[in-house]
Amino acid sequence: MLIQYYILLGAIALVSWLVSSTLKRKFEKYSKVQLRNGMSGAEIAEKMLADHGISDVEVISTPGRLTDHYNPKNKTVNLSEAVYNQRNAAAAAVAAHECGHAVQHAQAYSWLQMRSTLVPVVSVTSGMSQWVVVGGLMLGAAAGLGFGYYVAVAGLVMMGFATLFSFITLPVEYDASNRALAWLKNKNMVSQQEYAGSEDALKWAARTYLVAAIGALASLVYWGLQVFGGRD
Repeated sequence: MLIQYYILLGAIALVSWLVSSTLKRKFEKYSKVQLRNGMSGAEIAEKMLADHGISDVEVISTPGRLTDHYNPKNKTVNLSEAVYNQRNAAAAAVAAHECGHAVQHAQAYSWLQMRSTLVPVVSVTSGMSQWVVVGGLMLGAAAGLGFGYYVAVAGLVMMGFATLFSFITLPVEYDASNRALAWLKNKNMVSQQEYAGSEDALKWAARTYLVAAIGALASLVYWGLQVFGGRD
């Protein structure tokens, strides 16, 4: 049982590594494509927010690489130091994407609201779900023993929330990228070459979320089969 699971994890980890490595190479490539308008990532973000009539969101710099995110709690667009300061196609893409989340928040985008609702649940259950399932199996869930079965099912429910969260994240991320690219194009913020670079970078960024969602589903299905497969 565990050998099959580790093979599954290994395959998913390999695909995830390939996508992540490609993403890093793409960002390095497009970081060399300087913007003709000379605007930094921070300036791009501030303009996109202003163009959407959003005045209560602050653009700030955060340490690290690829640490960019939008925080709906304190309404901040957090850009990594490189994105915040640099003036290239990669920085423009990331800055606009994170502002896409701010626009979603301002417009009460339904998928973002659903994801935000799940955050407290997933933050508590995701780390322990697999151990709860394994514990239930050790207590005899697959053999149909009552207590172990219910423990394992509880673990699967926890895992299910994390899987659901991963799939709800997909439309949120893709929509934010679409909003970013539409704004960059419609406002003539980037040249055709710069736009192509921004679009390619965001596509690979979205694929990391897709791999994560597939991995979460595969794990849920696998453990579900272990719990229910041995029962009559």
